[in-house]
Amino acid sequence: MGIAPWRWLFALCLRLLFLVPAGVPVRSGDAGFSKAMDNVTVRQGDSAILRCAVDSRVTRVAWLNRSTILYTGNDKWSIDPRVVLLSNTQSQYSIEIQNVDSYDEGAYTCSVQTDNQPKTSRVHLIVQVPPRITEISSNIAVNEGSNVSLVCMATGKPEPVINWRYLSPKARGFVSEDEYLQIIGITKEQSGQYECSAANDVSAPDVRRVKVTVNYPPYILETLNIGAPLGHQGVLRCDALAVPAAEFKWYKEDKRLSESRRGVKVENSENFSRVTFFNVSEQDYGNYTCVATNGLGQSNASIILFEIFQSTSSPLLQEETTAALTPLKGRAGASCLVFGKTRVGSVLELHLP
Repeated sequence: MGIAPWRWLFALCLRLLFLVPAGVPVRSGDAGFSKAMDNVTVRQGDSAILRCAVDSRVTRVAWLNRSTILYTGNDKWSIDPRVVLLSNTQSQYSIEIQNVDSYDEGAYTCSVQTDNQPKTSRVHLIVQVPPRITEISSNIAVNEGSNVSLVCMATGKPEPVINWRYLSPKARGFVSEDEYLQIIGITKEQSGQYECSAANDVSAPDVRRVKVTVNYPPYILETLNIGAPLGHQGVLRCDALAVPAAEFKWYKEDKRLSESRRGVKVENSENFSRVTFFNVSEQDYGNYTCVATNGLGQSNASIILFEIFQSTSSPLLQEETTAALTPLKGRAGASCLVFGKTRVGSVLELHLP
């Protein structure tokens, strides 16, 4: 008749009572028996090897984790497939814990039965955990002048050091050596990517980024007045910085420039507007106003389209220009000079007595 499972388990537990850590702890002065390692430090995901030195006097051995029996001799008690027996010889009794995790950390006991009495030796398993950012602020958009608070939380063992850095060519060093980053009265120049780094030397730092968008009203960059000959092409350009992107409008005096006007083309993009006159007429010359607008405000600038005089290579005009610099004789025989200026085919003469 077979033995009931609970009776077999009870009998086996009785046989192992002498192996639990109620025995005499091994001391450094105990001759003939070496204690187990003081501690073992491994990185999360690696394997930990626990060794216990034994000798010929040892009759029974076991490894325990707290109150759980892992191995007794060659018999495995642990149901964890990561725990395996490495060696059971007359000199060493060792086990391996594969793919170690943080919950494996703690005290492990090597218990042995000698000819005289049971002895125990304890080793502490320390599991180092790489840094991992568990919480970080989302990308945000704020108006210029607002206060901004960013947070970055991380776990790891040892406890990771957290740093904030502004990713800008002008930025130097860290902007915060803490989980929290406070920016008081943010400016448009502080818009961009902010990087959180968590490091504890166990592995490479964990790095995450937050994008901060700063909204601000349009700011028109320096403009230039443009000259164009009559009947030729003339181009006015207006550049503006703004977040959100600006909407552009053009005015001549107080009348808005129509994009459908014949011979005129208006082109708008996110940061500039351009007006092209394909055949400049006398009516096109004058003062134009560029207005850039978004939800936060507007900015305007004045640009003048003025007439420039086109030079010519006409032989007749060249002769007139040359003659204009030739000394002439007046009625009384006094010398005079003729100065000439070309304006689209005309010659202006000035006679000096």
